[in-house]
Amino acid sequence: MTIIDLSHFLETGMPVFPGTAPPVFEETASIEADGYREKKIALCSHTGTHVDAPAHILSGSRTLDQLPVETFCANAFLLRCTRAGMARIDRKDLQPHADAIRESGFVVIYTGWSRYWGTERYFSGYPVLTPDAARWLAQQGLKGVAMDTLSADPADAVDLTIHTILLGAGLVIVENLTNLEAVPVPTFLFAGFPMKIRNADGSPVRAVAIVP
Repeated sequence: MTIIDLSHFLETGMPVFPGTAPPVFEETASIEADGYREKKIALCSHTGTHVDAPAHILSGSRTLDQLPVETFCANAFLLRCTRAGMARIDRKDLQPHADAIRESGFVVIYTGWSRYWGTERYFSGYPVLTPDAARWLAQQGLKGVAMDTLSADPADAVDLTIHTILLGAGLVIVENLTNLEAVPVPTFLFAGFPMKIRNADGSPVRAVAIVP
């Protein structure tokens, strides 16, 4: 069994969604002064590699703590969308893989965009699902959709159409994956467990691919 880390580091100066407060890491104790080492960490719930709950944008919807823990771990299908100039992922890109998708709990969208992490380019121009593709995925009995991009919607989107379609169908969304090029097979076990935060609209996750 091989476990492949799909998560970005949480660290000072890391990219965050435009307008989100950056995380703060403060040393509150040191071995030299206190005999032990400890950090105080302040961050928003959608920092780094993280999962969105339906309650993120839909009033009255379920928070992460209201979802069964098995929601965050399932067989996954790796959808490769890395061709040059690909801006939209449409239903026609999904349907050739319909059987594999229906047998999976997660669709993990590999665009290669994580290579721009830490640069200005990361924040715009990344491939996104079309509304038609999102509606089709929402009908396939999935637990969630995950991606190696900043958001399921364009960064300047106002109505958050793709979020609304997927979260409205009860799915979760995992954003800001990395290292998907290291996953050697199209199907694997995906896990992205959130912190156990009460009434959570989202949470950083340690996302991994588990390959037999």
